[in-house]
Amino acid sequence: MFPFFDLSLQLNGFPIKEAQAELRKIVAFSEEEFEDFLENKKQEIVDYHLKNNSSYQKLVGKTSFNNWKDLPIMTKKDFQKPLIERLSKRYSPKNVYVNKTSGSSGDPFIFAKDKYCHALTWASNIYRFGWFGIDFNSSLQARFYGIPLDFIGNKKERFKDFLGNRFRFSIFDMSDAVLEGFLKKFETKKFDYINGYTNSIVLFAKFLQQKNIVLKNICPTLKVCVVTSEMLFEEDKILLEKQFGIPVVNEYGASELDLIAFQNPDGEWQVNSETLFVEILDDDNNILPYGKSGRIVITSLFNKAHPFIRYDIGDIGILDEKSTSKKPILQQLIGRTNDVALLPSGKKSPGLTFYYVTKSIIEDDGNVKEFVIKQTKINTFEIEYVSKTELNLVQIQKIEAAIALYLEKGLVFTFVRKEKLERSKSGKLKQFVSLIKSP
Repeated sequence: MFPFFDLSLQLNGFPIKEAQAELRKIVAFSEEEFEDFLENKKQEIVDYHLKNNSSYQKLVGKTSFNNWKDLPIMTKKDFQKPLIERLSKRYSPKNVYVNKTSGSSGDPFIFAKDKYCHALTWASNIYRFGWFGIDFNSSLQARFYGIPLDFIGNKKERFKDFLGNRFRFSIFDMSDAVLEGFLKKFETKKFDYINGYTNSIVLFAKFLQQKNIVLKNICPTLKVCVVTSEMLFEEDKILLEKQFGIPVVNEYGASELDLIAFQNPDGEWQVNSETLFVEILDDDNNILPYGKSGRIVITSLFNKAHPFIRYDIGDIGILDEKSTSKKPILQQLIGRTNDVALLPSGKKSPGLTFYYVTKSIIEDDGNVKEFVIKQTKINTFEIEYVSKTELNLVQIQKIEAAIALYLEKGLVFTFVRKEKLERSKSGKLKQFVSLIKSP
């Protein structure tokens, strides 16, 4: 098949062949060689931005540094100013890759990557998907993502899908009639892999479960399913693998950076150490040892157009104790730092704890398709759900009892049945939202 994907990158000024050659070189390093490479790249990228980026100079307060730990932690709020003020010398919006974050953290911003850095992002994607026999030039993707609804934006995405060998399933309507149409496509197209938002793909798997269909029997060419952007719970992974009949791979990334972690064929959530440096920090910005949970802070080692140095991505996670510099393993992604429930007792709990406890009860009988939890007051939570029938009193009492057991007593819940749940413009579903301000 003609390599449309590689060619489209080259024609847009992204040197993919050079980037792939560099990535191969980094992957081949021994552990010792890799540690030298990493220290050199960290020094090089900071020196570059201290000399060439006035915005970063201002943030650091000097033009040189001696100790990595003394460098400031960057947050999304540092990027709430025009892009032109954040670009390094010799870079402008015309000669870089420009995009916008989804804003799922509450602080969307426009960012840039120089063209070589963006080519490395794609080289990293190509390398990891290759672990599962996927070739972006020839493998057909079933894409479960949102799509712009305006005419120009829609056509632009469809054209990109054509170049990327992707067929897009729009996820804004996931009713049974629409899912029936999805199934028909799998009967007629030779898809190699599924890629997209976790919740939407799980909904499709539940639909297949109701019909007692294994997707691989309908579409024998399928090799793997890669889920991203929303939490993948173990029960959902089991459901996906059963109903699809293929391995399910968990991906963790950020558009402003790169793929951060990708499950390897051994089932480990392997961190991308070739283009990123990932640290876990406590609340006082101390570096935590492997095995301890803290804020995920990331440095982009190659982006010269725009600094992402010790950038707090807004997530909490743990690096496995068996991690090395060359092969860090993400043991657990706990959730976003701003997805925290503040409780009347003063306790703080990750919002996904509420979601997980509720999920274990609410989906028992297959009645509830999907749901979200909103904290509206310090002691009040609203559960919006889509289901065939309303939740009964027994289910509601079970949820309240479980929350009291795992979190605390005296919390008030209201249950609102909906035809469909509100998704972001990109099509993501936020499982837990707190509407109260932190003290």
